[in-house]
Amino acid sequence: MKFNELVEKVREGVKNVDVSNVDFLAVQINITGKESGVFYVEVKDHKISVEPYEYNDRNCALTISLNDFVKLAEGKLDPVFAFTTGKLKVDGDVGKALEFSKLIK
Repeated sequence: MKFNELVEKVREGVKNVDVSNVDFLAVQINITGKESGVFYVEVKDHKISVEPYEYNDRNCALTISLNDFVKLAEGKLDPVFAFTTGKLKVDGDVGKALEFSKLIK
């Protein structure tokens, strides 16, 4: 999978996610490895958007390989396990990172 395909897959995957109980959440995802890149997922005014840009006023930033992010989104990689084994790095609010992981499943 290429980075651009990942961003589109995330966009499609979050279209029907219920964010009615989320006031604001902004998470930047830094994809490492051969297909590296940066994108963000933002929940604002109960609407969710995914864009291939950096987000300066984010709650947190996640750094993970493309393959591990796909596994995380598919529920094949536990976010806590990924964090404790170093596959996932969190810069910022860890609670918001956990909230985000629930949204993308």
